Amino acid sequence: MTITTDEPAEPQVAAPLTPADVADASRLVSFGLQAKLLPARDAEYGELIRRYREDPPFARLADAVATGMGLVVLEVSPRAGMAVAAAEDSVFAVRMGDYSRRASSESTDRFLHGLAHLAVAALAFPRPEDLADDGYLGRVTVNGVDAFVRQACRRLEERAEADGTNTDPASDAPGLEAAWRVWSRRSATGATKDARRLSGSTIGIVSKAVVFLVDSGFLQKTSDDSGGTFRTTARYQLQVRDLAGSAAMAELLDLGVVAVSDGSATLLPPDHTDELVADAGLPFHQL
Repeated sequence: MTITTDEPAEPQVAAPLTPADVADASRLVSFGLQAKLLPARDAEYGELIRRYREDPPFARLADAVATGMGLVVLEVSPRAGMAVAAAEDSVFAVRMGDYSRRASSESTDRFLHGLAHLAVAALAFPRPEDLADDGYLGRVTVNGVDAFVRQACRRLEERAEADGTNTDPASDAPGLEAAWRVWSRRSATGATKDARRLSGSTIGIVSKAVVFLVDSGFLQKTSDDSGGTFRTTARYQLQVRDLAGSAAMAELLDLGVVAVSDGSATLLPPDHTDELVADAGLPFHQL
């Protein structure tokens, strides 16, 4: 007769992390800081992404490394890589104020640069379901963004006239009301002998915004049509998810300039006025 005893199994103890593991975690974070690099294009990056997703202790270590560097991990996946955002106090933070000061010395123009970024985000992901769908690709054009903002300007002007408040606001007026007059009065392309875009024109401002987004790994250029055509990346979708709850984004979308019908979204037909740049190439939003 054999007598057995049910002794509790000894808990498995995870192997202690080594300096090599710390080096690998730091390497993964460094890959994440290379905004244009994707795991599919680098075998080492892809292997570290796989390890992060399958090895919880290693994932916690990588998260801790990122936190120590002032970074917030938004997502770690084969599609986005290690997508990180810099906290406000991080040495890696690129603040919109810093960007706009580099782009222009005029305070009014800095405000317009912010509006251009807001408009790109609103056009790229006009619906909540677009932000929730990991397979969704937004597409924008430079000329189309300018057309969109000018339509929004006219919508704001109509609203102000209806409310009897169509007077110039103070320069520090909140929301979009202070911006529409400035944008609508600014030349779309400027005027130079060789037809180059002036940096202070609205097309020039939008161009600087999309170049910044391309350099940050948020947009990818697909053609030169309509002043430049771009598609969104997984990293940009993650960033705009955070922006989507802002009052300024909601205010811009509530103007009804973006029409949503059969599951795709597009701009309403533009007014044929001299204010709109020719060949606006209205953006489309579908796979």
